[in-house]
Amino acid sequence: MATTKETTKGDRLYIRASSTEKAKLERAAKALHTTRSRFVLQQALDAADRVLAEQTRFVLDEDAWKAFCERLDAPTRDLPNVRSLADEPSPFHER
Repeated sequence: MATTKETTKGDRLYIRASSTEKAKLERAAKALHTTRSRFVLQQALDAADRVLAEQTRFVLDEDAWKAFCERLDAPTRDLPNVRSLADEPSPFHER
């Protein structure tokens, strides 16, 4: 059976914890029938997923969603200052 990089052990991650914190993590890991290391890693990954999801998606109720879609579908406003900036050559464009 082939293993992938995700399923094999890789780099070490070191954290500092007080003896009280370490004992609490050990009790929680035992409650879930896993190792302390696996418990800490899984909890950290779950937290990372939540943080990253907050950066990439949002949830709206039905009324807010309808209002959001109406704003997206509405005609654009003419902003002359923005238009003039967009008409200027990019400083990153080759000349």
